[in-house]
Amino acid sequence: MELRVLRYFLTVAREGSITKAANFLHVTQPTLSRQLRDLEQILGKKLFIRSSHSISLTEEGILLKKRAEEIVYMVDKLETEFSSMKEMVSGDVYIGGGETDAIRHIAQIIKELQKKYPNIRYHLYSGNEEDVTDRLDRGILDFGILIEPADLSKYNHLNIPAKDLWGVVMKKDSPLAAKDTITATDLLHLPLICSRQAMNRSYSKNEIADWFGENLDKLNVVTTYNLAYNAAIMVEEGIGYAITLDKIANTSEESALCFKPLEPKIESGLSLVWRKHQVFSAAADIFLKAVQAEFIRR
Repeated sequence: MELRVLRYFLTVAREGSITKAANFLHVTQPTLSRQLRDLEQILGKKLFIRSSHSISLTEEGILLKKRAEEIVYMVDKLETEFSSMKEMVSGDVYIGGGETDAIRHIAQIIKELQKKYPNIRYHLYSGNEEDVTDRLDRGILDFGILIEPADLSKYNHLNIPAKDLWGVVMKKDSPLAAKDTITATDLLHLPLICSRQAMNRSYSKNEIADWFGENLDKLNVVTTYNLAYNAAIMVEEGIGYAITLDKIANTSEESALCFKPLEPKIESGLSLVWRKHQVFSAAADIFLKAVQAEFIRR
């Protein structure tokens, strides 16, 4: 299976038309159609549902699209990394992580690196721990920022000199908004919007589940979320109260929302992680050395 044919396949999937894809690729329609038929024969599966005016993917085609995107992405990334091995260091650094104000520490390091290495580009991916570690394991990301509790056993890691404060985001006209802090008892019987990871007892160390203790099973969790931005919208619409980290949702004076910390206070540590025995590009290696120098100094 040739990489060129995979690129043809992805173009057809994107355009939804042999004609449009052929024009985009600057090949003839018969040539493109033949390449697609050969691909289906190689795989032994029908990849397209063809009609007189359009073309769509079968279930097998959808699976191939996902895998082909990963393959093409990795090849392009590899070519970029090799082309960056010149006297003037350039290239790409891929960083994934959950929503956290600690990204400011990473931003400050990037800002300093830009002065010396202006040709290095940085790509940020937002997701929960499962998303980030999956991309790390597949080599799509160079680094991940994980919020405790997290399984660090299969990664090299470096503690980030910052902690995230847990609390509740609510509407400013909520009865609880008059309180300085929020206890577990305050939240019983209220509609709650919770992170799936934070409420998972399967983690060996889970501060939020432990904080609720025996009350955990009594909670009225109406919505779960991966990203706090979506949780904040739910709060704005009156769905419930979101248990989340500080400085993620907009709780400025102009916002209809406010943040109240939990009592007793819960703070989560953060770690920068990367795969063990990872072979970095020149750009990623420079970034890691800068992070190590800055964080160890602190």
